[in-house]
Amino acid sequence: MIAFHPSPALRRSFRTFITLASLAALSACSSLPNEWQSSLVGNKPVAATSKTGANLLGAAAAGNAEALAIEANRSNEPGLITRPLPVDALKADKSSTGQQGDEEGRTAVGKPTDPFRPELSLNLDDAEANKDLWARLRKGFALPELNSELVADHERWYSTRPDYVQRMTERANRYLFHVVEEIERRQMPTELALLPFIESAFNPQAMSSARASGIWQFMPATGKDFELTQNLFRDDRRDVLASTRAALDYLQRLHRLFGDWHLALAAYNWGEGNVQRAIKRNEKAGLPTDYLSLNMPDETRHYLPKLHAVRNIVARPDSFGLSLMPIENHPYFVSVPIQRDMDVAVAARLAQIPLQDFQALNPSMNKPVILAAGTPQVLLPYDNASQFIHNLHRHRGPLATWTAWVVPKTMRPAEAARQVGMSETELRSLNKIPARMLVKSGSTLLVPRPHQREQDVSESVADNAMMSLAPDLPPMRRLTVKAGKRDTVASIAKRYKVTPAQVAGWNKVGTSAKFKRAQAIVVYVPVKAGKGRAMAASRHTSDDDGNKASKRGGKQQRKAVASSDKAGKGRTTAAASGKSRQAAAKLTARAKVRAQAPSRQSNKLRVAGAP
Repeated sequence: MIAFHPSPALRRSFRTFITLASLAALSACSSLPNEWQSSLVGNKPVAATSKTGANLLGAAAAGNAEALAIEANRSNEPGLITRPLPVDALKADKSSTGQQGDEEGRTAVGKPTDPFRPELSLNLDDAEANKDLWARLRKGFALPELNSELVADHERWYSTRPDYVQRMTERANRYLFHVVEEIERRQMPTELALLPFIESAFNPQAMSSARASGIWQFMPATGKDFELTQNLFRDDRRDVLASTRAALDYLQRLHRLFGDWHLALAAYNWGEGNVQRAIKRNEKAGLPTDYLSLNMPDETRHYLPKLHAVRNIVARPDSFGLSLMPIENHPYFVSVPIQRDMDVAVAARLAQIPLQDFQALNPSMNKPVILAAGTPQVLLPYDNASQFIHNLHRHRGPLATWTAWVVPKTMRPAEAARQVGMSETELRSLNKIPARMLVKSGSTLLVPRPHQREQDVSESVADNAMMSLAPDLPPMRRLTVKAGKRDTVASIAKRYKVTPAQVAGWNKVGTSAKFKRAQAIVVYVPVKAGKGRAMAASRHTSDDDGNKASKRGGKQQRKAVASSDKAGKGRTTAAASGKSRQAAAKLTARAKVRAQAPSRQSNKLRVAGAP
């Protein structure tokens, strides 16, 4: 089969033609919310809002190329991408527009901008750079060389695994342009754009055993330090734009701290405190403090050699017998605003892209629903952005079948499931609730959205949704036990069938602590067991109701239970207590049988006052 590969110019012209047709249709939809309006200038989506958006749509509908160019040039809003427009695609009839294109077939429009920084213009005049992002990347290489044999080792490793390199570059194709844009804006070495190859193989869903996540592998705590939201519905450590900003902020801070890119990168991997301590150790020993001279873990020792190996392969792929997949030097995606909660599957369907492609561009979503209050925009391939807007406007019916529910009180999952109309199994599975756990008050759960519900999830819930669980333990009773002569934390724990850690925690002592004789010890036991054990240890115990067994009471009880009488077959407890002057109700609690109840033949009844 022969595959047809149109040139970039031809593809851009075709996209422009399709876009103008779509815009003409959209301009007739006066009820379309301003925030949802979007158009394409050239082959790039333009987020059109308020007056600018209306003017863009009107200019496109009228076929006025100059007006469209002027309005596009005026706009400087987040998500705006513009590109010089071929006159053939926009030029209207001379009598209606009164304008013609310039000699080069282009209209005078504003410089292209990037979603990262709308104020940053893109230089797309370089024909070579325009078609090859790798060439642009090579021009910014600025890291000093690393004289280590490990670099050659990793070059050999990558060069013998072309399939692995191919998979990495295929994933990088979606994100690399935007990373390079931000690095160049900050005037940082462009080798840093290759760091996600080392960290995650450019997989935004990558999760390490230490819980680092995203293409830049942020730990939870570090992510919070750099304002990467992590809640029930989203994890911005996986958000490509947000995490890239945070990673470059962090690398710049480390470079200011150490004044050396190699040390900054080592600190990014190992931690700045560890690198500082390693430097101090070398200074104290009179040793050099450069990267290669520091004593560090193997992972950090190999970290920079891996990066330099990838840099060398990108610089000279032919020298290593590799061929890099071409990556075009233009944005892969654009930001599109949303105003209503929306299922992830619905968003993908409206954009007419496979679900996995939508998730690859929006990997921060933790749940199958996008909460507009917390995630007010989605990323889409720029070829699909206008289609998404068009389909969204025509859509009828619910956009979201899921919503967030805040638990009003601590409850079992079964009770929560009944309240929201779903099975306990489904609720547990959807919200990852383990067995024998309670859902604490204030927790947020993902539940089906009622058909009649119109209100979306609030911003406070969308930004702070968390789930807290507590062990589903039986009711516990607090006992205060007086320690014996040789009692320890371990002996008390064994006696009451709890763990030493629990006893230590209840009494604020260590797990190996010893108690003084008659020292008051707090323990918690199940209610049923607590009652029995409280009677068994009545001399030493007071319960949480303040009922204390004094020494005097203990002597009276021992006197009361000193005698016993063998119960015969068919005899009742009242009959068995006939020799006693006390009523059957005064029987000691140890018999654990009710008054007037038939006693088993083998039971021994201890009768108060019996001889």
